[in-house]
Amino acid sequence: MDEWSDPLYVLSQVERMLAATRAELLPRFSAAAKAVLPHRAAAMETGDCSRIPVKVHGDPAITGAVTSAELQRLAALGVPGQAVVTEERLGGKRRKLVVLTSAPVIGKGATIALVPTEDAPADSALEIAAKLWGIVSVSAAQRATDPEPEIIASNLAAATARAQTITDLGQTHATTLASLLAVLRSRQLGDAAARQSATDLAAAALVELRSIADRDQELSAEPASAAFDTLAAQLDPLVRHDDMTVDLAGPGDDRPLPQDIAHTARTVTRGLVLAALERGSSRVRASWAIDGGGLRITVRDDGPDVARAVPSAGLTERITPLDGRWEVDAVPGWGATITAILPLGVPETPELRPLDRLNSRELEVLAGIARGKRNRQIAEELQLTEHTVKFHVRKILGKLEVTSRGEAAVLARELRLAPVGQVS
Repeated sequence: MDEWSDPLYVLSQVERMLAATRAELLPRFSAAAKAVLPHRAAAMETGDCSRIPVKVHGDPAITGAVTSAELQRLAALGVPGQAVVTEERLGGKRRKLVVLTSAPVIGKGATIALVPTEDAPADSALEIAAKLWGIVSVSAAQRATDPEPEIIASNLAAATARAQTITDLGQTHATTLASLLAVLRSRQLGDAAARQSATDLAAAALVELRSIADRDQELSAEPASAAFDTLAAQLDPLVRHDDMTVDLAGPGDDRPLPQDIAHTARTVTRGLVLAALERGSSRVRASWAIDGGGLRITVRDDGPDVARAVPSAGLTERITPLDGRWEVDAVPGWGATITAILPLGVPETPELRPLDRLNSRELEVLAGIARGKRNRQIAEELQLTEHTVKFHVRKILGKLEVTSRGEAAVLARELRLAPVGQVS
């Protein structure tokens, strides 16, 4: 705790967390926070990650049972910028928890729940943890809303399969509960009090099911008009003090856009507007339209230098994993019109890569296996017990459908484990 009074130590900890990959963010935050707020486990849910919205770290007896529904309830209790101490359910049991939430300007924010080892954490420790999480979550939100090209394809595959699975589970669950309600409401049953209690329980389960479905929709998609409003807010500080006039025309459509499409559309639009500014344009019009199963992003400008009105390689890398394409119409003396077309539909569920079956902790353990490290070395490196590492190794072998550590290591190298580990 004393070292946190040293500004250089604080800055070094913040720097280390800001440099973390997305898979490393929660473990690094947990390690730093333990110095002031000792805890057994940490669980996080972010609204900006369509692939793995729930991440966990720490005691597997707790983290192995954490659900999105539990974190969703905790998010409602949180106060952005503050640490809330409460007793709620996490990992299937009621526990003392410290809940940290964030509400950054960009992104949908995140909630993290810590399971403290002390019954009454000090106020100073809670304040440091809250401030630390506020800084880290802003960086995480920025990276999540501007994904690198190499992870977009993986996000699409995983999100599509996840949506199908949730739909199937939801239909089965709803049918079961509806049947249960019909039986419990039958007048032929006795014990009215028991029947009423069971009816209330089943009705509450149906409400929770609908809540989870709504949350999944929120995590995987956002209304097109709301996505464009976010773009307008992001563009405002970039062009507010410039002589260029920027006209924005939203889609006027509330149909949901997959999050990867929405994030990419904002990145592409910002890039095209700023490129027009660099070419000396005095007026730019940026618009979105949903047409024929695709999102059309059109940026028109009156810049005289039409020879440079070509989308940059960086923007092309953004739309390629989404099967996007460009249309360019540049006329000397009139300006340029550049349109990016992003298909909204995925014709069929893409095959998940084997490594996509692993969670962030399992990817870290697999990375150690691929480097030839033994369980004890991996445990020391990740600050886990050797028993926990053995548990993860068994899970990894099962998920990858291999029978030995050597086969798992070969598969990790063939599939380029490092880039896959840097996911949202």
